[in-house]
Amino acid sequence: MRRLLVTSALPYANGHIHLGHLVEYIQTDIWVRFHKLQGRECYYFCADDTHGTPIMIRARKEGISPEELVEKMHHHHLEDFSGFNIEFDNYYTTNSEENRLLSEEVYLSNKKAGHIRKDTVRQAYCEHDAMFLPDRFIRGCCPRCGAEDQYGDACESCSATYSPLELVKPGCALCGKKPVEKESEHHFFKLNDFESYLREWTRSGTLQEEMANKLDEWFDSGLRDWDISRDGPYFGFEIPGAPGKYFYVWLDAPIGYMASTWDYCKRNNLDFDQFWRRDDYSEVYHFIGKDILYFHTLFWPATLKGAGFRRPTAVFAHGFLTVNGQKMSKSRGTFINARDYLTYLDPEYLRYYYAAKLTSRVDDLDLSLDDFVLRVNSDLVGKVVNLASRTAGFILKRFDGKLSTPYPDDGGLHQRFVAAGDDISQLYESREFAKAMRAIMVLADEANRYVEEKAPWKLAKGKAEAPLQESCSVALNLFRILMIYLQPVLPEMAENSRNFLNLPPFSWQDVKEPLSGITIQKFSHLMNRVDPKKVAALQEASREALSPPPTASANNKRQEAKKKQNQDTADEITIDDFLKVDLRVAEIVAAQSVEGADKLLQLTLNFGETIGNRTVFAGIKSAYQPEKLLGRLTVAVVNLQPRKMKFGLSEGMVLAAGPGGEALFLLSPDSGAKPGMKIK
Repeated sequence: MRRLLVTSALPYANGHIHLGHLVEYIQTDIWVRFHKLQGRECYYFCADDTHGTPIMIRARKEGISPEELVEKMHHHHLEDFSGFNIEFDNYYTTNSEENRLLSEEVYLSNKKAGHIRKDTVRQAYCEHDAMFLPDRFIRGCCPRCGAEDQYGDACESCSATYSPLELVKPGCALCGKKPVEKESEHHFFKLNDFESYLREWTRSGTLQEEMANKLDEWFDSGLRDWDISRDGPYFGFEIPGAPGKYFYVWLDAPIGYMASTWDYCKRNNLDFDQFWRRDDYSEVYHFIGKDILYFHTLFWPATLKGAGFRRPTAVFAHGFLTVNGQKMSKSRGTFINARDYLTYLDPEYLRYYYAAKLTSRVDDLDLSLDDFVLRVNSDLVGKVVNLASRTAGFILKRFDGKLSTPYPDDGGLHQRFVAAGDDISQLYESREFAKAMRAIMVLADEANRYVEEKAPWKLAKGKAEAPLQESCSVALNLFRILMIYLQPVLPEMAENSRNFLNLPPFSWQDVKEPLSGITIQKFSHLMNRVDPKKVAALQEASREALSPPPTASANNKRQEAKKKQNQDTADEITIDDFLKVDLRVAEIVAAQSVEGADKLLQLTLNFGETIGNRTVFAGIKSAYQPEKLLGRLTVAVVNLQPRKMKFGLSEGMVLAAGPGGEALFLLSPDSGAKPGMKIK
């Protein structure tokens, strides 16, 4: 019997799960459930990725310790995953004793084998905050593609990796000031020691062809030594024998797969070494996004080989999620968190829609909300659920819930459904979920044609009882096969179907023998149609607040504007004066009234990682309720000299237009903007 260990990339513990994340976890969960349905020994392990700079930054902003933050996010993540019926065998954390011990072993083993070297490097240092800046404490423009507001280790736009000092226009993520260079001793993993091995491993069938081709770019440019250390302060594991130096988060993060395995093995009396120190005991598969290919297919197998651990059987990469053909956007209401989705819609709608779009390739997946409504309603409600709802009532009312004995002659229909299982099984195995869903829906169409031809509602009007019972028994048998084939995608609906049919837990092999003579339970509706109004409500709830349009017509205002032109026009300035003003996009993350001030609201503006948060007092209270401003993007001046007020220090200015009073409108950028972007 096959034994499989399967993982998804570890979600980072500084944010909530959103629909983009769920592409990977739903894809992995479907694959794992398929193998378990086949009767295989399959384990699904994951964990929170908890170390690194962003965790420190967010914890500092929230006024809690990093440990408290990761514990809080751990519970949130588990709730989100559970809500989408994603079932891990173990969901752990990288901030664990097991992960520390394994990270030290990987490091020390590679060091002993000569794959670690030390070198003095020039590193970004913030004189204002008196600290060396780890890669995610510094942001700037990518040196490869020029994308703005990128971290100091990798570009989210082109996936290039580099050192923080290579960034163009770098800035400290805490204070925004330009860092200086200072020397610091660091530890490097000699990746080039493994070039021959990695060239062979990446072309041995472990990766999709397009991913193996992508890696050739890095091989062609030469594999560089990898800096695996960071200077304190840093939330992570201290390197043995190197006080004040910490493992870079990407060293210990994938080791979290092993730590989660170890924790599970200890609690279930299994041998961890069998899974991770032998090549012949189990298969090991990683599901990842294409943006972290470099770490999982070069550094990870190399460090494992250098430390004497087994390497993955395969690494499966997937593309990104777009919504309605575009990147997820708060302003369009398409940047949707998992918990917001669950407030409005059935999670199995999304599981099915993703399955209906997923392939074995690295293509991006588009969630078209109109197509989402049509496909779920047509396939699941119109074809699958309808098959049972149209026939179960006759069996319950006319035959005391009992199916025909023996199974009727159906013209070979049942056997065709069983035979189709081999192809569907292979499609699941090869992660061609979209093709599997199409094959299943072809069967559903065939089953519904059978019901239309037999027309049990017409048979029920006559006295021929046997044809009515037989046709409904055939339909419910075909429905059962469809639900077994769909169980990896729709585990909750399959479980409810199993209970309705009064059967033990499904297995893939159950399809071979038809049901006859069993007594079914009362039919309960298995799935409601997707309500487009709920989809619209979800979008609206997820939408970034936009500037309200002016209510007065331009024509009515034109003459008044001309009359007041002289008094409304400010003194002229030069272009040089204007260029001194640093305008940035900011997100309003907090807003509250100011006690003792009739016109002021206290706003907390987030300008992204480079600048961070600023407090601004704005005279907009008469036009806006504080709670209506949360999450809104606006435009603000960031280089205005801070002004000491009796209510506190105001560190900038938001921009608004209008004559004042109720007709005052905050300026907002177009959709697609994000905090920290410079207005040019």
